[in-house]
Amino acid sequence: MEKRNKFTIKMQKKLVVLFGLVLLAFAGLSARLILINKDNGEQYKKQVLSQQQYSSTTIPYKRGEILDSKGTKLAASEKVYDLVLDVKAMNNKEDYVEPTIQALSDYFDVDTGKVREYVQEHPDSQYYVLKKRMSYDEISDYQAMMADENQKETSQYIKGIWFDESYKRVYPNDSLASDVIGFTRTDGTGTYGLEEYYDSVLSGVNGRTYGYMDSDENLQRTTEPAVDGYNIYSTIDATIQGIVEKYLKKYNDENKNVAREGNGAQDISAIVMDVDSGEVLAMASYPFFNLNDTRDTSALIGSRLIDVSGNTTTTVINEEIAASLEEKDKNDLLVQNLNALWKNYCINSTYEPGSTMKPFVAAMGLEDGRLKGNESFECTGIVEIGGYKIRCHNYSTSGAEGWLTIDQAIERSCNIALIKMAQVIGNDEFLKYMEEFNFGLKTNIDLAGEARTASLVFNSNTLGPTELATSSFGQGFNVTMIQMITGFCSLINGGYYYEPHMVSKITASDGSVVENIEPRLLKQTVSAETSAKIRDYCVQVVEGENGTGKRARPAGYRIGGKTGTAETVSAQGTREKDEYVVSFLGYAPADDPQIAIYVVLNRPNARNQDLETRKACIIAKNILTEVLPYLNIFMTEPLTEEEEKELEEMQIDIRQQLSAGVSGNDVSGNEAGTGTGAETGTGTGDPDSGEAAGGDAAAGQEGEQTQESNPYVNADGELVDPDTGEKITEDTPGYDLPVSGLLNGSDAGEAGARDEPPSGLSFTP
Repeated sequence: MEKRNKFTIKMQKKLVVLFGLVLLAFAGLSARLILINKDNGEQYKKQVLSQQQYSSTTIPYKRGEILDSKGTKLAASEKVYDLVLDVKAMNNKEDYVEPTIQALSDYFDVDTGKVREYVQEHPDSQYYVLKKRMSYDEISDYQAMMADENQKETSQYIKGIWFDESYKRVYPNDSLASDVIGFTRTDGTGTYGLEEYYDSVLSGVNGRTYGYMDSDENLQRTTEPAVDGYNIYSTIDATIQGIVEKYLKKYNDENKNVAREGNGAQDISAIVMDVDSGEVLAMASYPFFNLNDTRDTSALIGSRLIDVSGNTTTTVINEEIAASLEEKDKNDLLVQNLNALWKNYCINSTYEPGSTMKPFVAAMGLEDGRLKGNESFECTGIVEIGGYKIRCHNYSTSGAEGWLTIDQAIERSCNIALIKMAQVIGNDEFLKYMEEFNFGLKTNIDLAGEARTASLVFNSNTLGPTELATSSFGQGFNVTMIQMITGFCSLINGGYYYEPHMVSKITASDGSVVENIEPRLLKQTVSAETSAKIRDYCVQVVEGENGTGKRARPAGYRIGGKTGTAETVSAQGTREKDEYVVSFLGYAPADDPQIAIYVVLNRPNARNQDLETRKACIIAKNILTEVLPYLNIFMTEPLTEEEEKELEEMQIDIRQQLSAGVSGNDVSGNEAGTGTGAETGTGTGDPDSGEAAGGDAAAGQEGEQTQESNPYVNADGELVDPDTGEKITEDTPGYDLPVSGLLNGSDAGEAGARDEPPSGLSFTP
């Protein structure tokens, strides 16, 4: 009988064990591959891609640009190149080594000693990065040499040098609008400002080149192009932004180290906004920082040190402290202080607004009908409410103010009169209008990091008699700068509350418009009648005999506004009697508001901080002096000799000022009427109608001026270039004469009847 082989149990067990060992080996190998891919996958991937011509490669997208309202680049992306050496390719032949290393030395200033050391230790390396983020100029000579047919004898022996392409973010104006723009991290993600808020818009999609071998072993390629990010046009005007930043820095330079070591104020901030659209024309807070070097600690010098818990200390950062922050063991401290530097005070920080709140309170009563506008309130100097004695801010110098009308109370900034107005308004109406003006709510401005203030204002459960009283003059609750100026614009533009915004247009990389962002009208806070009264009150603040904002008036313009002084609150919740937030909130021109301006100084570097409101006014005045002519907003008043001298001292070209509004005169040299409607009228024009009331347009009676006082007019009454003496016509380069009849004054008597004065003469340098 034939003997059969049997698959015994012993053999089965051996097979199971063998199979188990094989499985374990595969599992171990898989685990190892996973770990290698996790730790070094990207490096190996690049090594493979560098050698296999038919593998896929990534094409980086270009991040969209950020531009100002006129197309000036504020942020752009620039292609950069990482210098990579494929050691294995260079070692493929001995003849390649020395020429390649020499090329690295000649064209890229690479330390050849380090290269040789690396080559010896890693002879099979295919991805050795020698330099990162090089510009095209830095690699162009090498590329030209490699492409030059006359250099073939040398270039044919250079192997393994190639470039990994990517983009880096660049900011052409360094620190200009740094708080508004924000910046990108090393991975290209936006952080702070517009870069963060519009990150998904600015970001694109990487492309890829695919290569594969077909059935005939031919190399086939397919390219999926990168999709670049969209560009955004900001409402910021780079010129206005530059003017604002110039005067914020000027204030700091003039006031640092005055009463204590450190900057001119803990925060120095300003916003300029278009009254009728909510567009932000400029927004800045000092200290600024360089967007191309965001971790530069020198920008922190003069600021108060932030501790690791995020609390502000009394220590002022000097050069030694700034340098020490870069030490590794102080990384947490560095992060806290850099975060404080990068934040935008205009939207991130909250404070008590002080007396800039008073026009809002008056508007509440007028709009509700509980105030008629003809009331008077007695200022007794001190009033006791809820067991607290509240003083009028003028009490220490002027004592009790006596009986004041509403406009007088706003002009003098009388606390007691405002308290009594708030009592007439009552809690419910007061809270209703607080919400109407968006206090306690976010404005939803399109910038990253707007602070929430819902918990920082009173509600029906927390607003008692004392809280109502202090709220009437802007103490006890917190706001942001963007809340205040946006609400104020609605107060003086007829009551129209526009959502503030920073971007007006989004375009594709080819220039086509993706989206136009129109002004968004949200509501009407007050009526046109109430708005007109508030404008009148605010003009008195600047022009009135007892006005607190006189220093804010720019030469040649009537404006309105309101000053503010508020005690600060410490981190422990106690009131700092010697530390204040002072401010000026205003608009121009007085009778036709076009732009609003808000200047805030947080804890000025002064012995008497509460008196520094005048400095906030001066900053606003200086900014408006340059911005208004730039925006072709004409002068509304004739210049005095003192004002002309003042403009000369500011190094402002008076001729350019005159050209914008002809200095409040018609171009024949006749002095303008004194009223708001008689800006180009002659003689002593009627302030309401603008009609001449005793001056002849041709002869210039009452207000006659000589050629010396008006360099644009010669002895024959002809318009001339003051530098060359040549006659100016409609064809003269650099000049624009849009209104006929100005030379003979025929428009003079009609000026006040129109919504806007005649265009007059404009000058383009």
